[in-house]
Amino acid sequence: MNERLSAADLDFDRRHIWHPYESMRSPTPVYPVVSARGVRLTLTDGRELIDGMSSWWSVIHGYNHPALNRAAREQISRMPHVMFGGLTHAPAIRLAQRLVELTPGDLDRVFFSDSGSVAVEVAIKMALQYWRARGVEGRTRLLTIRGGYYGDTFQAMSVCDPVTGMHHLFAGAVSEQLFADRPRVRFGESWDPSDLASLEDLAARHGDEIAAVILEPIVQGAGGMRFYHPEYLKGARELCDRHGFLLIADEIATGFGRSGELFGCDHAGVVPDIMCVGKALTGGYLSLAATLARPHVAGTISAAPGAAGVLMHGPTFMANPLACAVAVASVDLLMESPWRKRVARVERELRRGLAPCRDLAQVADVRVLGAIGVVEMRKPVDIARIQRRLVERGVWARPFGKLIYLMPAYVMSVRDLRTLCAAVCETVAQEPA
Repeated sequence: MNERLSAADLDFDRRHIWHPYESMRSPTPVYPVVSARGVRLTLTDGRELIDGMSSWWSVIHGYNHPALNRAAREQISRMPHVMFGGLTHAPAIRLAQRLVELTPGDLDRVFFSDSGSVAVEVAIKMALQYWRARGVEGRTRLLTIRGGYYGDTFQAMSVCDPVTGMHHLFAGAVSEQLFADRPRVRFGESWDPSDLASLEDLAARHGDEIAAVILEPIVQGAGGMRFYHPEYLKGARELCDRHGFLLIADEIATGFGRSGELFGCDHAGVVPDIMCVGKALTGGYLSLAATLARPHVAGTISAAPGAAGVLMHGPTFMANPLACAVAVASVDLLMESPWRKRVARVERELRRGLAPCRDLAQVADVRVLGAIGVVEMRKPVDIARIQRRLVERGVWARPFGKLIYLMPAYVMSVRDLRTLCAAVCETVAQEPA
């Protein structure tokens, strides 16, 4: 296929293709990509951009990695896909073995799906079926914290922040969940136990309604890019144990090293009852996710009589062999690499490179954790203008709301990291105060 895109092609895109979170009436400009290698995207006009987003946080090893390419080629020549109902295959088994080995504690029951949002849907179904299987009526609500993001499907959306999570657009259709105040104590600050007061209050007042607490461990991702204290996560685990709730950890963004630990839960030494993983699972090659559960969750659901003992979910492309084979290669590549040193290097350069933004009047905050760097503006940003200025400086990022943030591949060089941060600082400095 000819990769050159004409003006007519781009006009067709503008008029007919819906991009994420875009209006079909006045879409923001898109930049046509023809290839990607390492940490660089090549546009049709020949310009190269250093990718500061690792394609929404998934391409942790860089693009076109030889080991992942090889795994994909070998698997596609054997069996690119086969249904998972009534069948199994080596890539799914090997991937499940690695997930059981690497995830915290006894999370040893694995359900594969095809996206992070679906993994969260599955986790919520598990929690609801768990209580039904125990013969407990009324435990149908979820307790979470404001500022979260869990995906765009309906149950996942129901636990996203009620202000920024589109609830008003779907009033009456979105399940009404319980929202505690977002944690105030940041990662690295002195812990204050009163930070848990709002969560504890809702748990005490609505305990008979709550099936599970769902959290993004340590890092609240697309809901605001905030980093909270590990003691909050420990407190949430203790609260769940005290009240008998399940704890669901959404590790889709934080899993596989992004925050400096292999999983966000590892910062607190916490084992959730259910965990969701995705994004970096395949190194950004194919869409794949998994929901893991502890034995007591899976055992309780399976012990229910009749159809109630069957987890009621089964995507067509569940455990796709091609995706699983690439995921095995990606996980192995990560674990065989000096990933902790690499993430620490990214963190060091993000801290150094974004620090000048702190002195700008238009900047409210700068924060960094692991391979995540965030510049929070005082006012919402003009996405199209910011992206144009970044592209002019040879870098790619995708701001939203008041945030200009970076989540680069772990393998990015110091030189590229410095170029990336300098471009952000120069762009931010041009914004109105």
